Amino acid sequence: MRIRHVQTDRLKQQVLEAGDGPLLLLVHGFPELSISWRAQIEALAAAGFHAVAPDMRGYGGTDKPAERTAYGVLDLVGDMVDLVRALGETRCVVVGHDWGAAVAWHCALMRPDLFTAVAALSVPFQPRRPKGPPTAAMAALSKRAGLGDLYISRFQADDAHEAFDADPAAALRKMFHAYDGATPPERQSTGFLREGESLIDSIPDDAPPPPWMSEAHLAEYVAAFAAGGFRAPLDWYRCLDLNWARTAFLQDARIRVPAAFMVGERDPVRHYAGPNEAAMKDWIPDLRVQRVLPGAGHWIQQERPDEVNAFLLDFLRGL
Repeated sequence: MRIRHVQTDRLKQQVLEAGDGPLLLLVHGFPELSISWRAQIEALAAAGFHAVAPDMRGYGGTDKPAERTAYGVLDLVGDMVDLVRALGETRCVVVGHDWGAAVAWHCALMRPDLFTAVAALSVPFQPRRPKGPPTAAMAALSKRAGLGDLYISRFQADDAHEAFDADPAAALRKMFHAYDGATPPERQSTGFLREGESLIDSIPDDAPPPPWMSEAHLAEYVAAFAAGGFRAPLDWYRCLDLNWARTAFLQDARIRVPAAFMVGERDPVRHYAGPNEAAMKDWIPDLRVQRVLPGAGHWIQQERPDEVNAFLLDFLRGL
């Protein structure tokens, strides 16, 4: 397993990779890095694939553009297109988790000639809403349900990243704890916040790291986010309405390539993204497997690496 930098058209991207053979891109989410895929890189390389996990735009060792509008989904998909070409390939399978799942779905949706299959973890495909930008819809839904603000709505504020930057170690420890499958239900985050409460403040101060996360592994995350900050990762959320405005051409489009989806049974993200799971087959005609992993939380590829590896390899063998 090696780290190197790959210069693409617009970015210098840091990647973690291993193996030779057909290309697989592994796309991480928030607040993660390429290192979240170590167990998958090892298993996929051993199975005869070239497994490549980039630090995504704004994260880790990859460039971090200053403009907020540089973190829209068209840019994120474009980065993956550029990376495939820079690696000397003309096709690959894309795998994503969390925000990386959204990127992976859109890679397959926009460039099926290049991304010939897609597997996603934790976040189902969410088609473009025809009735207006998503942040207004989120706010209206939360208000009707009386649940408080969804954290994604709070992330739209210009200073939302400051709560994370103030103490990256505590913020990361709390996030990994609150969305983990081993965390008791009463200590998991629901994603909904009381007035004046930040996501970080909503999680108990004594939250320990999850059982699977060693001190050394957490320290890798802390070092990367202490150096790079959380401004750019939260700009991904701040581009949600921009994404809606720029993707009218994708309205009612379906993913036509072979696909697979896995979610943890106890993933708190299902509180707000879960309703999209039921309709996935309508939007992805060749959805070959859709699986709920009992007891697992959100950090599924790190919590349950053996089962995720088996899931991915079964899907890849069937292509």
